[in-house]
Amino acid sequence: MTALSDFTVTQKWPAQHPDRLQLYSLPTPNGVKVSIMFEETGLPYEAHLVSFETYDQLSPEFVGTFPNNKIPAIIDPNGPGGEPFALFESGAILMYLADKTGQFIPQNAAARYETIQWLMFQMGGIGPMFGQLGFFNVFGGKDYEDKRPRDRYVAESRRLLGVLNQRLATRAWVMGDVYTIADIAILPWVRNLIERYQAADLVGMADFTHVTRALAAFVARPAVARGLLVPQRSPV
Repeated sequence: MTALSDFTVTQKWPAQHPDRLQLYSLPTPNGVKVSIMFEETGLPYEAHLVSFETYDQLSPEFVGTFPNNKIPAIIDPNGPGGEPFALFESGAILMYLADKTGQFIPQNAAARYETIQWLMFQMGGIGPMFGQLGFFNVFGGKDYEDKRPRDRYVAESRRLLGVLNQRLATRAWVMGDVYTIADIAILPWVRNLIERYQAADLVGMADFTHVTRALAAFVARPAVARGLLVPQRSPV
């Protein structure tokens, strides 16, 4: 039988509570998806900070368990068949936790796949495009004199926001009145686009009133407010 200690990641981040799900993360848009999901579901978990400043994600202990060297990642000590189970990729983790708890994903097959569709919309569209816009607006790419790369991602981000805005025009949440993993996946990225990437004016967020309304409702949720701060960063 596999034990939690068999996973190399636990050598660098020992579990203080080995009976709880273990989260290895950082409060990035992808990272907080999972911490918010933990807070929303009430699952007991232990959070470990994976610092990009010290390249923790490239350490042999981390990569030995999670070969894509990306956060977030989890180990469930009571995974399928009662065995410890390691999983990376935020979208996969959201689906796993939704199925584990029976929360935040519809049980009806058609609605379930529609929810997964919108989860993939974030994974394949919103995340990569917003991230590239952030690079060209506030990080290394901001110094490029040629603004065509930035403007390419501005245009695609606007298109994606338009799709989302239309979806939310007649719905409280992406799937209607029911809050799901689709919202947990998408809305941290919208928040990041505005706050971290400073792109609200660039993309014309004022045009997307249904998106901003849903974002306000999202960040007002107590579980979201808690999850946005997990894992806690060490004081500088």
